[in-house]
Amino acid sequence: MTKDKSGNTGGVNRRGFFRGAAALGGLGAASLLPSTGAPRAFAAEAQIPGATDALAAQTQKVLRWAGPMPADWVRPRAGVDHNVVIVGGGQTGLSLAYGLRRKGVGKVQILEQSDPGQAGIWRNVARMHQLRTPKTIVGPELGNPALGFRAWYETLHTPGAFDGLDRIARLDWADYLAWYEQVSAAQVRYRTRLIDIEPEGEILRLHLVVDGMPRTETTRKLVLANGYTGAGGASVPGFLRALPAGKWVHTEKPIDFAPMRGKVVGVLGAGASAFDAAAVALETGAAEVHLFSRRAYIDYTNVPPSQAPQTPARPAPDRGYSNLSEMSYALPDEVRWRNQLGRERAVATVPFDSLNRTVMHPKFNLHLNAPWDTVAMSGGKVAVKSSGKNFKFDYVIAGTGYQVDLAAQPELVNIHKSIVLWRDRFRPAAGEEDRATGAYPYLGPGLQFLAQQDADAAYLRNIHCANLAATVSSGALMGDVPSMTLQPQLVVAIARDLFTDGVDLDANRKYLGVAPTPPDPAPYQKAVRS
Repeated sequence: MTKDKSGNTGGVNRRGFFRGAAALGGLGAASLLPSTGAPRAFAAEAQIPGATDALAAQTQKVLRWAGPMPADWVRPRAGVDHNVVIVGGGQTGLSLAYGLRRKGVGKVQILEQSDPGQAGIWRNVARMHQLRTPKTIVGPELGNPALGFRAWYETLHTPGAFDGLDRIARLDWADYLAWYEQVSAAQVRYRTRLIDIEPEGEILRLHLVVDGMPRTETTRKLVLANGYTGAGGASVPGFLRALPAGKWVHTEKPIDFAPMRGKVVGVLGAGASAFDAAAVALETGAAEVHLFSRRAYIDYTNVPPSQAPQTPARPAPDRGYSNLSEMSYALPDEVRWRNQLGRERAVATVPFDSLNRTVMHPKFNLHLNAPWDTVAMSGGKVAVKSSGKNFKFDYVIAGTGYQVDLAAQPELVNIHKSIVLWRDRFRPAAGEEDRATGAYPYLGPGLQFLAQQDADAAYLRNIHCANLAATVSSGALMGDVPSMTLQPQLVVAIARDLFTDGVDLDANRKYLGVAPTPPDPAPYQKAVRS
């Protein structure tokens, strides 16, 4: 046995195995090579010789026990290409597709606009070392623990290795999702972008761009599982948009940090993504990084035990919210509205390790109570005035979050006016008004869009929203790992609609009127007594 440069026994380590198999297409997974300039998060390699073979054998056994995928029971519809199209090939899209196929829903297709291996955020725009959620939280396994992260990780490492984790390393999660994609046999079409939705009755005609070429396909159901950017995009102040493109970037985009080496960088925003971007800029060699918060303090979570005595008492990281969120839709409108107001008004929380990762650098400067008052270009630099002080930056990073604005989402441009929003259905009490919350769509129990009363838009019931725009209605930040607990309900809602839409009333009526035909009595005839 030999050891590679990482000290792993054997010629191919776990990450190399997944990447190599994916690149060759032998496992049906996407290429896992990281994008150029992507920051490297720590992630442990396999500790057990032959672990990848053991994982493959274990997975085959588990899938055999689960039984084959049920036959497709959905009644075919002439002229329709797909039963369900899912937009987004990240963790949400993969899990939903698997859940639907386990329900017996066939002709499920996933569309992903990125290249293979770049779906979701984990290898391109996520910059944290560890996920921000508890390591035991429900993931895409949909009730089968053998397909969950813990089974995957412990088989490649050891139970003790999992027990020793604080939280899941980002690249471990990315590798796990690549494995999940291959073992769930997901049908992901990469480099495919949805640009418009054209209703034809209740059927949806999808206008796509596939490898740069236009294409049109039809589906009965559409699921928007395109994450935080799928409901209106990044929230960017106008004064940043007015700057030259090369001087600023939002954290939603892949960032080339190399030009920031030796430069002064300003970071606007004080959420976790802002701190993570600031950390990578510092680690890349920025001369100074200044992070600005309009709040008076930074809230933080996931305090390690060694630090806990010096910090305020906090509830445990897993407070059961993932179990409760699946019932949040049933809450009264006023409660769901106020819950969103609480999220909007709260100080953004930052994992302790993300906070410490920046504060440990002497070149990091934190500014509290410091909104940006004026922003302009001066001598090739970005000149900022904040709280009476003047700053000049070579580059600016915007960690300013995301907006929900259906009119700004390209594929919804022609239909958004027919969609019911929260401001159309709910009138908040005095002092509880909030324009941003009112812009979220008011969704049905299957997270489907609802139509305005005066709109001829029955087709909207066939568009299900599983992205950030579902937050107020569902009570969960859709697309995050915790929101996966809602997926079984969405799967059932979609399957139920397809099942009931397929009812043939004439055939049902004729069936009841047909007299049963007695079988051959030979097998029991000799026991009949007259």
